[in-house]
Amino acid sequence: MSSNRTADRLNRILALIPYVLEQGVVDVEEVIDRFGYTRNQLLKDLNTVFVCGLPGYGPGDLMEAYLDEDEVVIDAADYFKRAPRLTSTEALGLLAAGLTVIGAGQGTPALESAVSKLMAKVMPDADPAITVDVVDPTEHVAELKSAAADGRVVRITYTSVGKEQTTVREVEPWTVFHTMGRWYVAGYCRMVEEQRTFRLDRIRELEETGETFTPPEDRPEPGVGYSPSDGDVAAVIELGPNARWVLEYYPVEVLSDDGETARIRFWAPDPEVTARLLVRLGSSARLVDGPEVAQRLRELGEALLSRHRLGPET
Repeated sequence: MSSNRTADRLNRILALIPYVLEQGVVDVEEVIDRFGYTRNQLLKDLNTVFVCGLPGYGPGDLMEAYLDEDEVVIDAADYFKRAPRLTSTEALGLLAAGLTVIGAGQGTPALESAVSKLMAKVMPDADPAITVDVVDPTEHVAELKSAAADGRVVRITYTSVGKEQTTVREVEPWTVFHTMGRWYVAGYCRMVEEQRTFRLDRIRELEETGETFTPPEDRPEPGVGYSPSDGDVAAVIELGPNARWVLEYYPVEVLSDDGETARIRFWAPDPEVTARLLVRLGSSARLVDGPEVAQRLRELGEALLSRHRLGPET
């Protein structure tokens, strides 16, 4: 099964369960119409739900899901009937993720409402120390997206993150994307004659040259990775078994790997990206070398500690 089909099926199951739990029992035809099922698909998903639960797998640990003549019945296991309590780290991570999506202009009213409620509970007196900032979408984003769509060359005055060097470059923009809380443009830099990725909030000036270009057909997937550039910040990270997924998801240089622990060199357009990844990985990874990342990691830690006032009721 393809990853897209798997994701679609999972999303449908996650929508189906709370709906049926709230209704108690639901007519089969209503479920088929509401969720776009066929009867066979519904049976397969109910069979999947039926074996979901916690280790032990006794009557109180598994969910019940079945068809009772013309009705769909789902009964949550005892664990799922009790609302889970987030840890302090989980609550802050969830809040940061929600703020990032909203800051990127991709939030829905439901998400904004949920984030507001979580913010009021977790950080009622929050200030910018823990705010997830996303560059104003009106600053260069629309202009660069238009240039990329029409194949127009732009000239940028750019200050690199690592070395704080300012250069003027002519760039053929391929794609503009948002990741890890910031906007980037990827394309061909005529100054270095190679592909480069630039952070939009580091662009001091932008103008069009009047030239056009034809973008390559094999452009890289935006937001997944990029070719290290002169201004990128490198860090050496040691990954434990639970963090090995980084090897497959990010373009890294593997320095050593014994099958359990791997040491990698990780590049990012600014230390913020690497620091946030390390926060996410927690004890599963360790920063070995990278002074800029270490500094940002300390700053993030201090910000989290200063705002960390969660009680047991969270």
